[in-house]
Amino acid sequence: MSGTEESFVVGLIGEGITASLTPPMHEREADRQGLRYVYRPVDLTRLGRPGSDVGDLLRWGRDLGFNAFNVTHPCKQLVLAELDEVSEDAARLGAVNTVLIRDGKLIGHNTDFSGFSGALAAGLPDAALGSVVQLGVGGAGAAVAYALLKAGTAELTLLDLDPDRAAERAAALAQLFPDRRVTSGTPADLPAVLPGADGLVHATPVGMHSHPGLAVDLDLLDPSQWVADVVYRPVDTELIIGARAKGCRVLDGGRMAVGQAVDAFELITGIRPDAARMLDHFHELIAQGR
Repeated sequence: MSGTEESFVVGLIGEGITASLTPPMHEREADRQGLRYVYRPVDLTRLGRPGSDVGDLLRWGRDLGFNAFNVTHPCKQLVLAELDEVSEDAARLGAVNTVLIRDGKLIGHNTDFSGFSGALAAGLPDAALGSVVQLGVGGAGAAVAYALLKAGTAELTLLDLDPDRAAERAAALAQLFPDRRVTSGTPADLPAVLPGADGLVHATPVGMHSHPGLAVDLDLLDPSQWVADVVYRPVDTELIIGARAKGCRVLDGGRMAVGQAVDAFELITGIRPDAARMLDHFHELIAQGR
């Protein structure tokens, strides 16, 4: 396929997403692939529309000739009821972040989990997955937990400030992966469960520019452990910097952010993009303060 054979019009639906890095990442890679590709944010905040309008927006986009949409907070669960088809993984996760428009049908996928899976494989090759502790089970956390179990994690401990949410997620995942051990608790349990674990995944907002700080006592980390953070603004969070200084292998949130974009681009175009090139561009955008 070349850019002269087909053009792509893609959108991103969510709240406060005007400054998202996903549109420029997609458009730059499309340029490199010789594709005609336009990616536009549809910011619910600016439009003054609720997340429940996601179905109307998708159908309008379909009628206007869009090829696909990415969807983000608060629409990843709301969108499910609006779709004609949903991939197996997205259905099991109960969340969609990519909607393809094919022959008038709206088809949902989830590249959050696959983006983390790819990031883990590329950024922490051969990482031990026997026992993993995860802090945070919100939107991104749910996808990460699913990805860890699908990658082979035998024992997964989910910790969240909301113990009911953690318990519900653990029960749901235990049903999907009956041969694994999935337990739950709160961050107060971290000193008891982290020693002896192979790795730690941080999936809370703590560490973002708008929520600076550390959600993990660095003294609890052992150099033999690996540490992954889903926060990518900044890429080098206090957790990543501190874990690296302790001698831990680390995986920053930039790889997951790029990984989901890589997988979505392939779903939309049918072309596997250059993941390393997209990661380089992501770091360029971050350095520019985007």
